Amino acid sequence: MKYRHAYHAGNFADVHKHVALVALLRALQRKDKGFLYVDTHAGRGRYALGAGFARESGEAQSGAVAVLAALRDSAGAPDELLDYAAVIEAWRRAADARHDYPGSPLIAAQLLRPQDHGVAIESQPAEFEALRKALGRASRVVAEHGDGYQRLRALLPPPSRRGLVLIDPPYEDTRGDFRAAILAVQHALARFEGCVIALWYPVKDARDTDRWLQELARGLPRPALAAELWVHPPDSRAGLNGSGLAVVNPPWLFADRCDIWQGALRPLLDPAGAGGTRVVSLVGESR
Repeated sequence: MKYRHAYHAGNFADVHKHVALVALLRALQRKDKGFLYVDTHAGRGRYALGAGFARESGEAQSGAVAVLAALRDSAGAPDELLDYAAVIEAWRRAADARHDYPGSPLIAAQLLRPQDHGVAIESQPAEFEALRKALGRASRVVAEHGDGYQRLRALLPPPSRRGLVLIDPPYEDTRGDFRAAILAVQHALARFEGCVIALWYPVKDARDTDRWLQELARGLPRPALAAELWVHPPDSRAGLNGSGLAVVNPPWLFADRCDIWQGALRPLLDPAGAGGTRVVSLVGESR
């Protein structure tokens, strides 16, 4: 495995993904009934931004570090951004880790209620051991070592018939990972049609991304949207131009709120104004 998320922890894509994750978790918590959270590619869970790979790349400085600093003095920001910042800061206080950054499993563990539970799956042995340690024994999210796609088949549908699945593969094998992600979404919906699914994807060339989104949409029986934030023009040769989330069964008004918070988040991540945002319906009416 060549991909190491520690290089990219806290970058602009992480911030975009995690703001959306917090918003989705909050949306499911509008009802008292519990739900299952599944993270198919969980990673190690906790990342030191001031040391190691993250310090070497420096990507977090223009990502989470910049955004959290800006939000400390921005009471007028959209609720989703303020909530994201509050969750990260609360985790840092609880973990006594001012310069660390939580991955999606630890963010979920910070938010899940007693009636909710989560499963975070990681296939790489060393990353899994770090994840298990980071979550600890008292967490409402349980770490599992295995293939996240395969485990979905066993975990869905949950007894509560309510759930959120985050699919965030490394996209090392670009074609293979994109195709596998589509199949995973289709298989998950076949088992649990009402599941909320958030599928993260990189935006490198908008033409390739749009073709893939069309392929994804053709196999979806449920409403879905795509929310994207770019820090470079989506057809530039910068490498990773943007961050995207395909959300199946989006909660009520999620698309409208995405328009608002993505518009407020982009200048914090892209002060030069080179990028942009969009929220588009893939299937059905998702607003």
